[in-house]
Amino acid sequence: MAAEEKRRIRYAVIGLGNIAQVAMLPAFEHAKENSELVALVSSDPEKLRELGRRYGVEHLGSYDDLERIIEEARVDAVYIAVPNSLHRTMTERAARACAHVLCEKPMAMTEADCRAMIDATRRHGVKLMIAYRLHFEQANLHAVERIRGGEIGEPRIFSSVFGHQVREGDIRTRRDMGGGALFDMGIYCINAARHLFDDEPIEVYARQIVGTDERFRDVDEMTSALMIFPGERIAQMTASQGASDVSELRVVGTTGHIRLDPAYEYAGDLHAFVTTPGEGEKKHTVSKRDQFAPELVHFSQCILDGTDPVPSALEGLADVRIMEAIVRAARTGAKVELPPAQPPAHPTGDLTQSKPPTKKVETVNAPSPSK
Repeated sequence: MAAEEKRRIRYAVIGLGNIAQVAMLPAFEHAKENSELVALVSSDPEKLRELGRRYGVEHLGSYDDLERIIEEARVDAVYIAVPNSLHRTMTERAARACAHVLCEKPMAMTEADCRAMIDATRRHGVKLMIAYRLHFEQANLHAVERIRGGEIGEPRIFSSVFGHQVREGDIRTRRDMGGGALFDMGIYCINAARHLFDDEPIEVYARQIVGTDERFRDVDEMTSALMIFPGERIAQMTASQGASDVSELRVVGTTGHIRLDPAYEYAGDLHAFVTTPGEGEKKHTVSKRDQFAPELVHFSQCILDGTDPVPSALEGLADVRIMEAIVRAARTGAKVELPPAQPPAHPTGDLTQSKPPTKKVETVNAPSPSK
C-alpha cells in the first residue's frame, strides 16, 4: 500500500542510545496522528528485548538485519540515531531499501558524505530530513520572527556558548564515532547564527582545544569560532564538553537585543529576553515541551503529501560545510573562506508545534552523556 494511502507512517528507529530512549521513542505517543513505531534496530539484544516489550514493538533486529526489518515490518521511514560516523552508511542502506530517512544531526562528518546521502535518497526516490528539533520550537522561532520583523533593528552581532561536562567513555569522546564538541554541540550555535542572521557565512576563523584531560585525547574538548557574514556581521560561538552546563545565545541589533537562556535544551523550560527602545527587557517563557514529536509529525506529513521537509538535506549540508571549514581554520590558524552555496529554506514561525512534555523514562544501557 502506498504511503499516501496510509493513515500513519510506519517507522523503524535505528540506534537505541540515550537520545532515542529518553526523547524519540516516547515522542511517538504525541505523534500518533500520522506516525507509528513498528520496528527497532540495535546491536544490543538487551535493549531490543526490553524496549520492544515496553513499546509493544514486535519487529526487532541488529544492524545487519536492517533491510530484512524494513521489508518484514513494512517500514515507510527510519529515524537514524547511530553515532555520527555511521549516518551515511545507514542512510544509504535505508534508501536502497526504499525507506524515507529522518537522520539525526550532524548530517554526517564531511560535505562529501552529505552529498552521497543526498544522491542516494534522490536515486531511490525517498525523502531525507535532518532532525533539527529547534526548527519547530516556539522560543527559537519567535526569536527568528522578531528579528525579521525589525524589533531590534538590523542584527549585527551573534554570540553563543553551549557547554557541559561529558561523561568519560561516552561516544562523544571518540574520534572514530564522530565525537567532539564542535560536531555534537557547536552545530546548534552555527545553525542558530545562520537562521537568526537569515544568511550564510562567507569566512571563518577558529581554535580547537584537544587533550585537556584523558577524555579528550582524540577529540576537541572545546571549539571557538568567529564567522563573518555578508554585511560585516559577526557571529562568535564556543562549544565545550569540559565546562559547566550553559546553553545561551544573544543577537544584538542596532536598536535592541534578544537573549535565549537556555536556548538549546529539550529537558526544561526555555526563556527569551527581548530588550527594545522604550520598553526595556521583557521575558517570555516557553514551558517544557516534547520537541521530538513535531519532527515526526512534520516528516510524516511531508511523506503523505509528497512535499519536501523544511529541515532538508541542504540544511544539514550547510552546517557540515561550515564545520569542516572551522576544523581547517583551527588546524591552519588561518582564515578559511566559504564559497557561495545553495541556501536552504530558513525556518519560519508557521512551523511551530506544541506537544506536551514526555514523561521521564528509565534507560536501558544508555546513560546520559553528561557527568
